[in-house]
Amino acid sequence: MEANAWMEQAEQAILHTYNRYQIVLERGEGVYLYDTNGKKYLDFAAGIAVQALGYGNKEYNDALKTQIDKLLHTSNLYYNQPTIEAAKKLCEVSGMERVFFTNSGTEAIEGAIKAAKKYACEKDGTTNHEIIAMEHSFHGRSLGALSVTGNAHYREPFEPLPGIVRFAEYNNLSSVESLVNEKTCAIILETVQGEGGIYPASEEFLTGVKQLCQEHGILLILDEIQCGMGRTGHMFAWQGYGVKPDIMACAKALGCGVPVGAFLMTKEVAESSLKPGDHGTTYGGNPFVGAAVSKVLDIFKEQKITAHVQDISVYLEEQLEQLKKDVPMIGARRGLGLMQGLELKPDVPAGEISRKSLEQGLLLITAGNNVLRFVPPLVIEKEHIDEMAGILRKIFSEYE
Repeated sequence: MEANAWMEQAEQAILHTYNRYQIVLERGEGVYLYDTNGKKYLDFAAGIAVQALGYGNKEYNDALKTQIDKLLHTSNLYYNQPTIEAAKKLCEVSGMERVFFTNSGTEAIEGAIKAAKKYACEKDGTTNHEIIAMEHSFHGRSLGALSVTGNAHYREPFEPLPGIVRFAEYNNLSSVESLVNEKTCAIILETVQGEGGIYPASEEFLTGVKQLCQEHGILLILDEIQCGMGRTGHMFAWQGYGVKPDIMACAKALGCGVPVGAFLMTKEVAESSLKPGDHGTTYGGNPFVGAAVSKVLDIFKEQKITAHVQDISVYLEEQLEQLKKDVPMIGARRGLGLMQGLELKPDVPAGEISRKSLEQGLLLITAGNNVLRFVPPLVIEKEHIDEMAGILRKIFSEYE
């Protein structure tokens, strides 16, 4: 069937909540994807920062095939070995003490919020606690996750949303401090804002928020769904700052394509928050995703993925900085590791550049209205960065 026929069939059967790019992807190999017409694309989107190992990793694929022949699902009424192994490894690399596996990043945020509220309730016996979140943040599209997402465009059609949430200015400590009161139970933020435009937290800000939490008995929730799992050159971005959260959410590259998320917490929070019956999931942490997470963590360790990111990201930053110098339409570069953004001048639509990139065989996505987002597989090499930069130079020169 032709690509147009596939897309027409999709529009007839699938709820239209995405304005999809006009290609039908069929297979992947390494850091490249191929559509149903056989066209090859260099992937600098990685399924929105999911495919950390690229495509076709034999060790990963074999682990999943083996688990399929053993056991896919049992429910959480029983233990299963792959998920126990995955939990132990994830706690070790994160420095956290307890983990709850979910099916997505949004669910991880929901669980993190519930844990923080239950912790506060256990502490003072009341239930009218407040959360401080950040402007321009993005934490997911379920009602609870939307309530802490700092973009009115996402929230307004679904209001009133649950809970009392106050929004502070990201990287402005005094803005956060001014919102703290006796009912504040948690402060939630992305260690690196993704959808909001690729903004890393400043060291002063993150350290200050942590100190504020400690002074007032507030829990710090860090959303590492996009910036975690090695993307910044540390297993989790907060490790580069030395600021440990009380609760952390992760997903995306955690399963490298298998839908799985998790929220983790310290032992103290675990022992004073969610109890049997407070939270649950039918599919979360099933043997199949447990096998995926376990193997992903093994590969990260064996192949020294974070060290590679630290090395290769220097070259990516250099090439993006050179692009910024050479192309007048680019206003700024920012990011950490292999989570980078090029902010375009106001009259240059990032979406149009992204579409032109697609035509030239490069997958790029946007962040906000005018930022090109670079979140490639963590296994890219210099030649892939050169190829990407060459395509972008051609596009910008033609656009001018």
